[in-house]
Amino acid sequence: MSRAERARLSAVVFVVLFTQLLVYPGVDRLVDALGGAPTIDAGTAFLAVQLGAFVLFSAVWGALSDRVGRRIPFIVAGATGGTVAYLALAASVVTGVGDFRIALALRFFEGAFTIGAFSLSVTMLMDLDGGHGKNMGAAGIAIGGGAALGAPVGGQLYALGPLAPILVAAGLLSIVAVAVSTLPDRATEQRRDIAEAIDGFRGRPGLLVPFAFGFADRFAAGFFGLVGTFYFRDAFGLDPAGIGLLLACFFVPFALLQYPLGALSDRIGRVFPIAAGSVGFGAAILGVGLAPTVSSAALGMVAVGVLGALVAPVTMALVTDLVDDDERGAAMGGFNIFGSLGFLGGILVGGWLATRYGYLAAFVVAGGLEIAIAMVTLPALFRIAPRTSGPRGTEK
Repeated sequence: MSRAERARLSAVVFVVLFTQLLVYPGVDRLVDALGGAPTIDAGTAFLAVQLGAFVLFSAVWGALSDRVGRRIPFIVAGATGGTVAYLALAASVVTGVGDFRIALALRFFEGAFTIGAFSLSVTMLMDLDGGHGKNMGAAGIAIGGGAALGAPVGGQLYALGPLAPILVAAGLLSIVAVAVSTLPDRATEQRRDIAEAIDGFRGRPGLLVPFAFGFADRFAAGFFGLVGTFYFRDAFGLDPAGIGLLLACFFVPFALLQYPLGALSDRIGRVFPIAAGSVGFGAAILGVGLAPTVSSAALGMVAVGVLGALVAPVTMALVTDLVDDDERGAAMGGFNIFGSLGFLGGILVGGWLATRYGYLAAFVVAGGLEIAIAMVTLPALFRIAPRTSGPRGTEK
């Protein structure tokens, strides 16, 4: 395995996440164009239906891939399905056919396919040797980079029109479908059927620890994706471009630091980065909610990004540590189920709290959840976390 292969796989993960985040900064404008009301509730519905599809289909894609012993055909299918769904959304507006309910159905369809491309691209990085922390750090920098650039670029695209982000997303996913077919497929075929594969990782209770941290981390990301968008608009009067830049204050350090911090965890272990990072991450989220100015909020978002980068790649590396080679697709699918539930929770719970009790209450819950999960799971984390990345952690 070469470093170039790791870089190419990371580029695929980057593009898939980049397309997802393009719609967030001006989601109220897109919802309005699709026939919905430009409110936080309609924006919540549009973002949440995609995440619901993520939850339902993530492990299915992974287990099916494990069973067949191939990743690439399923990534191509996922990217192609996402392309079709985005183009159908744009066509529904241009032709005037359908309403917001149709748009939600197409969004669900898009999510069901896009999660296959995303989850299995990360799983292909799990299949590489070279150190689990390095490989998941590469996944993390791609995820964070896609999110970091997706938000501000999406904000700029909205200046061209409400459909511009989804048209760009369709074009990029079609490129992924072509480009990924040139990569080698290193999946290990297993003899179990899909139900047995899913039951296999369910029978590993230790996986609940990284799954729980994945839930909390994605809760925060979903929270900022929706509530942060409306909060920064209402509190500081920012337009989509300004909101995208403020979100980038979180996503840029979150992206750039994931590879070195993931590699560091191969040396020092998983416990300290996960435990210390999660507590600090939660506290930094609270700090953003209390920030009185745009400048202080931007500094708080930078702190959130740095501390999030300390946690995210290490939790994914811990998943790789705990499963066999032929369980990786299902295990990463399970991780993405919890992550998607967290992202969905950040949108639904965060939106509900912000609407009923105000933005500060929403920030308190988002930050407090991260701290609470760290405290509750710390004893189990000490028991299951290996000192290093495991026997396959040799660079080639």
